[in-house]
Amino acid sequence: MDVLTDPWSQIVGWDGHLEWGIVPLRLVLGYVLLYSGAKKFRDGISSTVAWMRGLGLPMPQLLARWTAGVEVVGGALVLVGLLTSWVAVPLAANMLGAALTQKFLLHAPFSGGDVQGYELDVLMVAGAVALVFSGAGPLSFDALLAG
Repeated sequence: MDVLTDPWSQIVGWDGHLEWGIVPLRLVLGYVLLYSGAKKFRDGISSTVAWMRGLGLPMPQLLARWTAGVEVVGGALVLVGLLTSWVAVPLAANMLGAALTQKFLLHAPFSGGDVQGYELDVLMVAGAVALVFSGAGPLSFDALLAG
């Protein structure tokens, strides 16, 4: 690679950096999901249930607990990098559901203004899909277990 496509190795003389590119994405995505799911439980899952019921979503009690649980468990696993490619699949599906809800049920704009947009949800779908294909990268339990 040359300096235009791989400037980091030219600056520090290190060629093995590409696998580290996924680490910040994994850490931030895991933290945001863990925080979001924990907040749903901490604030009382009944408010999430009521919100989902108001949108006309099916089985809001089960759906609210599933959503919060996927975010907490999945977010924690992604944060530490354990079973990352596998757990990123339900996380991507969960966030796709959130994005579609924002777009089609709440009629939210893509980018927030007076109301919250769904751009963060789309970004989180893309991040989860990236983890499905890339795995956790180094500095993870997946890397440690792989040896």
